[in-house]
Amino acid sequence: LQSLDVANNQLRELPAALADCPRLKEANFRGNQLRDKRLEKMVNGCQTKAILEYLRAGGRGKGKVESAREDVRKKKREKQQKKDGGDGELDEVEEASELLVKVLHVSENPAPLVVKVSPGVKDVRAFIVCCVLKGVNLKPGNALKRFLTMQTKLHEDICEKRTVATIATHDLQLVKAPLTYDVQPPDELKIMPLGRKEIKAKDLLRQLQLEAEEQRKQKKRQNVSGLHRYLQLLDGKDNYPCLVDAEGAVISFPPITNSEKTKIRKETRDLFLEVTSDTSLQICKDVMDTLILKIAELNRSALENREGSGSDVELDALCGPGNMNLPLVVEQVRVVDTDGNLKVLYPSKTDLATVASLLTVIR
Repeated sequence: LQSLDVANNQLRELPAALADCPRLKEANFRGNQLRDKRLEKMVNGCQTKAILEYLRAGGRGKGKVESAREDVRKKKREKQQKKDGGDGELDEVEEASELLVKVLHVSENPAPLVVKVSPGVKDVRAFIVCCVLKGVNLKPGNALKRFLTMQTKLHEDICEKRTVATIATHDLQLVKAPLTYDVQPPDELKIMPLGRKEIKAKDLLRQLQLEAEEQRKQKKRQNVSGLHRYLQLLDGKDNYPCLVDAEGAVISFPPITNSEKTKIRKETRDLFLEVTSDTSLQICKDVMDTLILKIAELNRSALENREGSGSDVELDALCGPGNMNLPLVVEQVRVVDTDGNLKVLYPSKTDLATVASLLTVIR
């Protein structure tokens, strides 16, 4: 099953078995009065993939997942109380296993980050969503490698090989605000790509094209890997999109590469996250929701497993019983036009709904 249209019917639930249809790419469930109101909202505004993930995670049209999850916790606590007359230890375990994210609102932030959008992006790559994520731990073991692998998988999967959206992640400490989302001609846009020297965008694409041709010859096949696969996404563009910092340096050149200037390292604790698209704003939000969920999962895994050196004082402090359930902090970022009018604020009250069954958001 690849396409399913059951819009404007009298469905009250969506069967969980839909989540087991690996080829299902297009589904239209709009116009049905579903019992699960969150799911009903999702089918009117989210991608098919997000809806299937919700069904797979347990949101099977039988009410809010949080309520069901709370019922399970309550039963466990009651069972444990009967067993040993106390529930403190179990509560600690349950809290530690939760994925927690706290949203810091612009009004509560003494120095909120703002991204200004120039009018020229409208015809090139119109949509951008940003936020700040604080409290990540990339030090233990192969945590950084897993972080980069996760980002690659999201580009392949939910971003559909970067054709619908592109993710960029930066070390917040290296980002010089304020930022401007702009467009520049290929022979003027300069960037220091990851692992390369500073180069003009026009020359970078030519260089990548030559590398792709060489790769094809050496491996004797049509397909290419790495950045070379995304060159055609800029075909026919007179200007290229870019994110520029306060010093005039390009820190992001979607959908091709980030800058070495804001590269994430093991020591990075705070991230500036960016998702751009020429398709829709909602896709940017869906991808950002998933990105935050995946980072939260990796962060918890790093703390639980204590990968690498167990003698690291900082890691031991982080992994103590009282710190295992410290939430990541998501700071809202405003995207405004050149006159300062708000275009998008992320995360808003309605954002992170696509991953609400897997992530506890403290607002």
